[in-house]
Amino acid sequence: MVIEWLTFDVPLVEQAKWLEIEERVWSRYLERQPGFLGKEIWVEEDSASLVHAVIRWESMELWKKITQEQVDEVDQLMGDAWKPCTMKVYEVRRQS
Repeated sequence: MVIEWLTFDVPLVEQAKWLEIEERVWSRYLERQPGFLGKEIWVEEDSASLVHAVIRWESMELWKKITQEQVDEVDQLMGDAWKPCTMKVYEVRRQS
């Protein structure tokens, strides 16, 4: 399993609307992708404007079948709610 960890800086006053749009746009898109296992949205307790999307993929190979062009198209659907993010990737070596 591979974890895609995205971090967005979303001001508190924008978060409810951003989360609604992100759910409608990105979550629905990801649910249709082979290898997608699930997604959680986390907000930091000490830095409430930092929103983390923790996305689980069956494999790197299946995740990377999504092209940059497809990502750009879905990002455009976010409209004014689009935010840049940082990304980290983790390979799950063990689960309990």
